[in-house]
Amino acid sequence: MTILRIDASARHDASVSRKLTDRIVARLGGEVIHRDLAETPPQLVTEEMIGSYFTPPADRSADQTAAIAASGAVVAELQAADTIVIGMPIYNFGVPAALKAWADLAARVGVTFQYSADGPKGLLEDKRAIIAVASGGTESGSDIDWATPWLKFFLGFLGITDVQVITADQLNVEAETKIEAAYSDIDALAA
Repeated sequence: MTILRIDASARHDASVSRKLTDRIVARLGGEVIHRDLAETPPQLVTEEMIGSYFTPPADRSADQTAAIAASGAVVAELQAADTIVIGMPIYNFGVPAALKAWADLAARVGVTFQYSADGPKGLLEDKRAIIAVASGGTESGSDIDWATPWLKFFLGFLGITDVQVITADQLNVEAETKIEAAYSDIDALAA
């Protein structure tokens, strides 16, 4: 099994989401591709990139090919993975900017999704995703949690519908209890 591990926390040693992804990856085993969005922030989408996406590959100039190389690397990692493990802290009720930038590189019409008369269809089917959510005050699944539903929707848009969420939320109130509950959920994951 190949696991794509994505860490979105700007923190390292003190990051709860990274501790959760550590444990999930150890539980699952397998080859790991690691993308650390804090260490290597994703490129932001530019006008040149958008133009390159909509240019047939055979017609792309060398500059256009270079412009979408970062997106190509993100897509290749997703395509290679059987399971995607995403460590997602909730920042100000949403996803970290680096995770949104990564998603913008991953969404490629004709590559990771396509449009049809029936609407969009994800092309990354038969993959599993596990989202490790950490938050200081936002309760996961509450009316003020826009991060978790957005990420689940986005993954589904790409065709990844087998999505599990492991949560360590409201850490500003009861951190130890919440982390231990998340660890228990991880230990119960099917490998």
